[in-house]
This record gives sequence, C-alpha cells and structure tokens, in this order.
Amino acid sequence: MGPLMAVPALAARFDAGQRTVVLDVRWALGDPHGREHYLEGHLPGAVFVDLATELATPATPSGGRHPLPTDTEFQETARRWGINNGDVVVAYDNSGNMAAARLWWMLRNAGLRDVYLLDGGLAAWRDAGLPLDTGPVDAAVGRVSFDVSPAGGGMPSIDAAGTADWPATGVLLDARAGERYRGEFEPVDPRAGHIPGALSAPTTENMDGAGYFLPPMS
Repeated sequence: MGPLMAVPALAARFDAGQRTVVLDVRWALGDPHGREHYLEGHLPGAVFVDLATELATPATPSGGRHPLPTDTEFQETARRWGINNGDVVVAYDNSGNMAAARLWWMLRNAGLRDVYLLDGGLAAWRDAGLPLDTGPVDAAVGRVSFDVSPAGGGMPSIDAAGTADWPATGVLLDARAGERYRGEFEPVDPRAGHIPGALSAPTTENMDGAGYFLPPMS
C-alpha cells in the first residue's frame, strides 16, 4: 500500500473498529486559524496538530522559517496525540494535503511505517456524506508508547550545502507555487526567487481539480 488512504478505506476501518490515529493538520499559508476551523468540524476522533508549534520550532537565521523539532520534542508531541508504536496513522488537512505531508514525512522519518495521507483530505470525507465531529479531542490518555527510532533518519534528507550542490549531479525540485519560484510574488521570504539549478514542480499540480492526487507517471 502506498502513502495514500482513500476515504472508503478509512471509513471501513472505523466501521470495523480498527485502531486508527487520525490527525488533523489544518494549516495554510496566511491563515492562522487552523484550530478554529478544526473545532468547527473534523473527522471523528481526529486530534488537532498545530504545524507552527508542534511540527516546527521558532524560525532562526540558520535554521530557516520552520526548523524541525528535536527527536525528543517530537516523540513527546506524538505521544500527546495518542500514537503507539506500530499504530496506523492517517493525516489530513483542507489544503491539498500540503500541511499533512509534513507530518507524514516526520512520522516516517521517526520510524513509523503505517502512515498515510487521506486522499482528497477533509473535502473528500465531507463530499462522501460522512459525519464530522465538532469540539476538541484528547486521544492521548493512557497511550504514550511511541518511540522515535533509535537509528533516526528513516527518510533520506540533505542539508543546505547539499542542496546547493545537488543540481550538478541530480534533480532539485521546488514545490512552491510557480510565481514564487519565478520571483514574481513572495508573501513570506525576504528574498524572492529559487535555489540556482532548481526546477519548478508546484505541489498543486500533483492533484486534480477535486483535490485528489493524480496517478503516478508511468
């Protein structure tokens, strides 16, 4: 099974009573009200994840805008979400899974294998006529056995120096919007443009008009 879980598959897990940790990563650039949106309606049992404070640490000149937390910090946070070692975890958002993908990568990097993105996100669940809950969910009580893999580095990564050198030997993709890549519009960073040699590959072009991921290229 790949990194995606379809709405019918998740609904079937719920119906069968199969333990599934569902995480709502409601975050989008320019919208600081993710928790409020979550409280207004979320998948049953979903726990809210705050990207800015739980999936990142404060910005620094050397660390960038959203530095990753330490392994220890992330382990404690994941335990608060109610994750056990070996759990099936499904993450979603309401912005094309662009925020949820960060959580997917972090959990996989920490050693958890059964992590999925809900294909189509919140909109797909709602369009299927499935129920939503309101208010907060605290799923962590009594479930605190998640441990970051001692080996670490479950997902490949490179540092800033490696990124600068990468285009000489491989392909470096810039997943931001095309206008940001081209330097035509920059709402956040102090300097517009892209890393020399990087190719534009906007994340939004990975999805169809309804927010579902396109099939892999053959």
